[in-house]
Amino acid sequence: MISGTSSDSHTWNLVYLQLLVRELGHPVLNLGPCVPDDLLVAECARTRPRLVVISTVNGHGYADAVRVAPRLRASRELAGTRLVIGGKLGIHGAAAAQRRDQLVAAGFDRVYEETELAAFADDLARLRVGVAS
Repeated sequence: MISGTSSDSHTWNLVYLQLLVRELGHPVLNLGPCVPDDLLVAECARTRPRLVVISTVNGHGYADAVRVAPRLRASRELAGTRLVIGGKLGIHGAAAAQRRDQLVAAGFDRVYEETELAAFADDLARLRVGVAS
């Protein structure tokens, strides 16, 4: 599952990720930009993906992410779901390490800064990703 954050209206990042994930041989459900927290949680509970990828490029995704991650983690249906986030996570580069730690504490398994697309692709290539039946 790929999703933007509730405050991020960018689409190119989501389309790019969708194409990358498909190219690596995995099925993709792309919820698109400006996804409300309730919709993200409901769709993840309904489809039970093995991986949720949240992408943001507006620089404010951190605030949305620390709010929605605990909600995703609280869902019984998502107990085994891997949760990752990547992109431009803040507007102050100096706070990147602190943001990463706080996002992990909120429930993310992995945080990718905007320059770490290759690391994401490498990790994805090692995962068996799909929608549980």
